[in-house]
Amino acid sequence: MTPESSHKNKPDYGIDAPNVVRNLIICGSVGFFLWLSVIFNLWPGIIVIRPVASIELIFPMGITGFVVTLGFYSTAIWMVWSSKIGKINEREKLLQNFSWKGNEMVLDIGCGRGLMLIGAAKRLSTGKAIGIDIWQSEDLSGNKMEATLENCRIENVEDRTEIKTADMRQLPFADDTFDIILSCSAIHNLYNANDRKKAISEIARVLKPGGQALIDDIRFHNEYASNFTANGCKDIKRVSSPVEDFLTSLITFGSLRPGTIMAKKEV
Repeated sequence: MTPESSHKNKPDYGIDAPNVVRNLIICGSVGFFLWLSVIFNLWPGIIVIRPVASIELIFPMGITGFVVTLGFYSTAIWMVWSSKIGKINEREKLLQNFSWKGNEMVLDIGCGRGLMLIGAAKRLSTGKAIGIDIWQSEDLSGNKMEATLENCRIENVEDRTEIKTADMRQLPFADDTFDIILSCSAIHNLYNANDRKKAISEIARVLKPGGQALIDDIRFHNEYASNFTANGCKDIKRVSSPVEDFLTSLITFGSLRPGTIMAKKEV
């Protein structure tokens, strides 16, 4: 087997938020060249700001450039690592929250290139996993149905999976269809609160009585819990680590406020 054919036999789940990764690299590069310009004495490297006559603020740009370089490059590297390795490990942890029988009907909302969809399908024997998406490439590099189908082929789960183009706010499924519903880092892309409310309402509608939904997202988990409660899913628990979620929020200065919840529909 050639190295090229070996590479093609490995699933590719893409890079999350590729535009963010690109911007981090650009900002880190600006900081790097700023730092180098001071190191090689191309300019004094000091900026003085006097907001009022009696106050003088001095900014050493060499140190600033180094900190910017380290911070932005480190974050970009972490995001790439998370996309290629970390999220696969995280998938397995998330799916362990269910007691799998193998005959479940599973829905993955915002399936992307099939990370969670395929992980669920591997746990099925007579069941089926369906993934839906609207294929936004700004959320995931190379996000298209063909890439998902190819990953399903590589992972040998074609017979247990189905892919559809569909909007989470209007799911094309009958009431009480699914035993398990998954959604990872997808619902927050609905920027309007009413749209997110509609998505949760749709999830609750197509979930079977006694079925469970797992929502892993970078913000809004308290909002999701409230909306599930209002739609007949009152058995709700948080399954992510509050300490890890808090640290992530702290490190990202509040831009990420992650959480993972599970909601069970009343029988």
